[in-house]
Amino acid sequence: MVPLAIPDPRDSGFTTTTPTPLYWVRYGVVGRPVLILLHGGPGADHRYLLPQMLHLAERYDLLLYDQRGGGRSRVMNNAPIGWQDHVADLASVCDESGIARPSLVGYSWGGMLALLYAIAQLDDKSIPEPSRMLLISPAPVTSAYRAEFDANLRNRGSAPVITEARAELMASDLRDTDPDAYRQRTFELGVAGYFADPSKANDLTPFRVVGRVQQSTWASLGEFDLRPGIARLRQPSQIVFGRDDPIPAASSIDASRALQINPVVIERCGHVPYVEQPQQLWAAIDPFLASTDAVNLQ
Repeated sequence: MVPLAIPDPRDSGFTTTTPTPLYWVRYGVVGRPVLILLHGGPGADHRYLLPQMLHLAERYDLLLYDQRGGGRSRVMNNAPIGWQDHVADLASVCDESGIARPSLVGYSWGGMLALLYAIAQLDDKSIPEPSRMLLISPAPVTSAYRAEFDANLRNRGSAPVITEARAELMASDLRDTDPDAYRQRTFELGVAGYFADPSKANDLTPFRVVGRVQQSTWASLGEFDLRPGIARLRQPSQIVFGRDDPIPAASSIDASRALQINPVVIERCGHVPYVEQPQQLWAAIDPFLASTDAVNLQ
């Protein structure tokens, strides 16, 4: 299946104050509150959130960027990239964009980055303070939950429906007759374990994760537990996740408890609600955003 078309942004460019120039794009309505949409990975890029997450651009000025080492934000050496680098980069993106109180929307690892950023800001007032956070399918908030997630994903990837489809692909002549279709199908089967319904993977924009960036970022966290830091946060926040996400539900429940909020659970949905259950996702996030628009936003 051909990936969905992604419209051109209204503006784009590269940051000039970060150690690595970071590629950014803007969509949406000029003059409306700015939302910074943080992609997952780490080591991926912003495009796999599109076109579906452009729903946010219908009412907001939407800013996305490729985090250091991923997409078009390439690094010129093999120096490790840690979580502190990603936090510093996000602060620089805010400063360059003139955003004094960023409104953060984080997906998967991007949700964890939003949390790490907000926690770091508590002790470093040079970092622009986030005004609100919307976390969609946030990454595990402890090392133990991350280990459980890894095991869950491995098990899902070996489910009969996926292994049979993979064997069927390998036995076909698609690699020779239609290389583009073969690559697309290979990608779909590679991410199928993230979905409650693996067939929905064909609507996810293909992406590549730079393994070196992913590994060094997770390694920089060591044995981690973000829950005590999360409990210090006071921004208006919302967490939304799928019932069938391979990330343990307990991770998002713990984070919600620390934030003193009630999470929203989307039924018949895995890790990618904007693809698998978009209408349920919009119904969960639109009221939160509308109700917090009056907070000191830029």
